Amino acid sequence: MSRRLLIVSPHFPPVNAADHQRVRLALPFLREHGWEPWVLAVDPLDVAAPQDPLLCQTYPADIPVLRVRALPTRLTRPFGLGSLGLRCWPGIATAGRRLLQQQQFDLVFFSTTQFTVFALGPHWRRRFGVPYVLDYQDPWYNDYYARTGVRPPGGRIKYGIAQTQARFLEPAAVRHASHILSVSPDYPQVLQRRYPSLRPADCSVLPFGGSEQDFDLLRHTPVSQTQFDPKDGRRHWVYVGRGGPDMALALQGFFIALQSARQARPQDFQKLQLHFIGTSYAPTGQAEASVYPVAQACGVSDLVQEHPTRIPYFEALQCLLDADVLIVPGSDDPSYTASKIYPYILARKPLLGIFHQQSTVVDVLKQTGAGTVVTFESGEQIPTLASRVYQAWFALGPPQAPNTRWPAFQPYTGAAMTAGLCQIFDRIVPAYLSPTQSQCP
Repeated sequence: MSRRLLIVSPHFPPVNAADHQRVRLALPFLREHGWEPWVLAVDPLDVAAPQDPLLCQTYPADIPVLRVRALPTRLTRPFGLGSLGLRCWPGIATAGRRLLQQQQFDLVFFSTTQFTVFALGPHWRRRFGVPYVLDYQDPWYNDYYARTGVRPPGGRIKYGIAQTQARFLEPAAVRHASHILSVSPDYPQVLQRRYPSLRPADCSVLPFGGSEQDFDLLRHTPVSQTQFDPKDGRRHWVYVGRGGPDMALALQGFFIALQSARQARPQDFQKLQLHFIGTSYAPTGQAEASVYPVAQACGVSDLVQEHPTRIPYFEALQCLLDADVLIVPGSDDPSYTASKIYPYILARKPLLGIFHQQSTVVDVLKQTGAGTVVTFESGEQIPTLASRVYQAWFALGPPQAPNTRWPAFQPYTGAAMTAGLCQIFDRIVPAYLSPTQSQCP
């Protein structure tokens, strides 16, 4: 007897976006835990993000995926409504209503950072009696930027509009949710303070998983990357992922330590090239550098190349495999959880992470021994952090490949993550099934 799961994930392959990662990694394993998935997504033509057709080979081809059209940006941008969450809301609402009318679903799972669609949960539960789970991959209503003065992504006006919307929509979505899932232990604590009726038992922390299958696919289906030539005789240190002002502290600590090391041993850095790739979420042609200006201020810009525009997922993985060393700077936001750390570990290269001491990434790297991690605290002085980076990384000679404890990595695989996810689903559904309601065959 399988139960039917409706997954709402607007960014879905072949769209290359991090917020479908949990869904994509779960799809190969849901059926073995008794859940039959259906996916509700947006047509890739309406998503302003890179496409990667190989992503469609990472989950079973027979899983039903219903794609809806979103309002075109040429109609919505004049009104300041470029967000995919707003543009896809009518299509997702209509298609979801029809699915729930025509099919018997046991649970709805919203897994996306397009938080506007969370607001459909209360409507569908009230009309169809179906419980739903919200997956908080980032905060929806978030005071980080107001509290720190850091410029938010997209600018203060655009972000302010989104936060006003969140302030009105989040309370009902959270209040009627059957469960709240989060990648960070900080998010449930914030929500419980904000909504006192939300109990600790109503929330679970479950990190994203890593996929060895992605690297297996890459080995059998070679992908060329155009960011650098791994055979040009240089040593290439690589970071692929978002940048931003909240990463300035980690970057400054690293660049100042790098400059100190170069001044002490200039011959060791003559053939070094650092690459920061896909650092902006902005569309092609609108992406701005956020790492190079920091490198410039620290005197190492001659070693740094930044490609702000995002690249397809498997090209990004190929960059990790072609690199000599991997660098991962973290946010100064203690709640920030870098889900991208799992591919970095699976790439099996010398790895340096610089993260806030409260980040869950610190625990992952320490438990697995998959790399060197240097931590900082809120309000850390830059010279102090730079000194620790120097001692932990540059003072020890050439970077060495880690001796990763792979059994310790097993809880962070896609299979383990999905088992935990399904345990949550299994606890929810029986409480909402009436004695006469049968499960879908």
